[in-house]
Amino acid sequence: MFVLNGIVYANEKSENIQVVSVKPLDDMMMILTFSTGEQRLFDASILTGSAYKPLSDEDIFKNCKVVDGVVTWLDEEIDCAPEYMYVNSYEYPSLKPAI
Repeated sequence: MFVLNGIVYANEKSENIQVVSVKPLDDMMMILTFSTGEQRLFDASILTGSAYKPLSDEDIFKNCKVVDGVVTWLDEEIDCAPEYMYVNSYEYPSLKPAI
């Protein structure tokens, strides 16, 4: 258990990882760039429950942005913890050309 910004969390404190950019793709997939410099592929279809129901609308899903290191939708009404997105994403090779 730990306290952060006056909020008590039941789990252990983890590395403060943040999302620095997001690129939504088709089929509820997105490429996330994390504060570690890693790019990872996240399948947002695993976000279930009534809170995430609006994301089934492709226009809403693709209208995401990063606010304070967190991916958000609908003017920050919906968000997802960057730690969750990191743990549940897959390595994605950078497409930077080799020099």
